[in-house]
Amino acid sequence: MTDIAIKVERLSKAYRLGAMEERPETLIQAGLNMISAPLRNFRRLRSLDTFSSDREASDILWALQDVSFDIKRGEVVGFVGRNGAGKSTLLKILSRITEPTSGRAEIRGRVSSLLEVGTGFHPELSGRENIYMNGTILGMKKAEIDRKYDEIVEFSGVERFLETPVKRYSSGMKVRLAFSVAAHLEPEILIIDEVLAVGDAEFQKKCLGKMQDVAGGGRTVLFVSHNMAAIQNLCTRAIALIGGQVCDDGLPETVIEDYLARFRGQSGGFGDNPERRTSSAATFTGGRMLTSDGVENPNPFAGEPTVFELDYTAERSSIEARVVVIIFNQHNVAVTQLRTEPPITLGKRGVIRLTLKDTPLPIGKYTADVKLKEKDGNEDTVPNAFQFEIYFVKDCLHLAKVSSRMSSALSRQDLEHVIDGETASAVPGRKLSRDVDENPLVSGEQFG
Repeated sequence: MTDIAIKVERLSKAYRLGAMEERPETLIQAGLNMISAPLRNFRRLRSLDTFSSDREASDILWALQDVSFDIKRGEVVGFVGRNGAGKSTLLKILSRITEPTSGRAEIRGRVSSLLEVGTGFHPELSGRENIYMNGTILGMKKAEIDRKYDEIVEFSGVERFLETPVKRYSSGMKVRLAFSVAAHLEPEILIIDEVLAVGDAEFQKKCLGKMQDVAGGGRTVLFVSHNMAAIQNLCTRAIALIGGQVCDDGLPETVIEDYLARFRGQSGGFGDNPERRTSSAATFTGGRMLTSDGVENPNPFAGEPTVFELDYTAERSSIEARVVVIIFNQHNVAVTQLRTEPPITLGKRGVIRLTLKDTPLPIGKYTADVKLKEKDGNEDTVPNAFQFEIYFVKDCLHLAKVSSRMSSALSRQDLEHVIDGETASAVPGRKLSRDVDENPLVSGEQFG
């Protein structure tokens, strides 16, 4: 028997984009449209399956293009990529939810998948009834489901609601039950999309542990997530997708580092940053990283002060806003932050300096997002505003203070605000506002 569980050869998937019809402006034009509608609809119907002949047509979106790879039995493979890269489309094809436009995928073994919240659940049936329905769909006998039933219920933590229709479940409850069913019904291939982000941190940790158990039992796991630390810790192999094509395939550490480096270079800084979101009357115009002596230093030393200097302009003075700098490690996990608390009053032009007094970060690569948020909710958010690497630590005592996995807010920050050359506020020794080690799965948006 071959040891290949999944074989994908030149797999492609295309979607035809819809378009709004032009509304007739006159009664005569409306009549002509009505007469020509049957012929127009017939032409559209014939064009629905002509992807191969008009691949470059403007109304066709290729979600996947010539994707090929083999996955062996017992491998744990993580898929990484930006939104729209084709990850979910690929998993839907492998789960037999949709068919490919071209190419082929061979799957050897029983597949259980969790792709969206509530997938595979009938909303009118109770949780207990859905467990048995899912097991039957997977080809299991009632006796097999009975044997696993207590484990499924205990793991999900929704035993009080098993006789309640699933339509009354929250998103978190649906994910708990769905994952528990998918993982405990002994599939040979387990496919998990990024729905685990709906669950709380405790349940995510529980799920990752269960996935490790499934993989340790010799079964194949396909896992999609934007949590790079989870991909690296859980998976034995990673595949990166960009624009519907495989751009990298190999060890998780190498693939993740190359993937993140690719996008740091494309969408960083304060200038031409396509990821920047601006709705505020005050915006950042530039920024730099400095030493405590004011010397520009793009690669600071751990254990010594690091100054984030931010330039801004505003349409009017007296805007009250909060400024936040959120630092992410190489796995794209937020590790610490600096912020102005309470909000400060901005001038029409000024400089804000936030000093991280002892830079409590281990050796590694980092990025920093910068956010200016007004009291009314308008904001200017600059992802990857700073990109830096720490090569050197001041002393061994500093290494003892920080965790290589998650850096707590161990130091204090200084704040200086200069408006048109005059110091508006200087607040030394303000404590960093939150210890992010409380929740290692927290995302940067939650710091805003």
